[in-house]
Amino acid sequence: MRSLNNRYKNGQIVNIKETGEEVTIVKSQYVKNMKRYSYIVKEHPGTFFFEEELQNP
Repeated sequence: MRSLNNRYKNGQIVNIKETGEEVTIVKSQYVKNMKRYSYIVKEHPGTFFFEEELQNP
């Protein structure tokens, strides 16, 4: 079972897998009913991404 630690930290620079765009994590939140974290990035504050949509640069 995976621990409840988010993969990315606030301020961390990551890439959006689909576009390759470099973005900065500003907030993370655990979505209990989906059992995974969602992330809001500085460059797209009205959108959230799940861990599997992001990757380390």
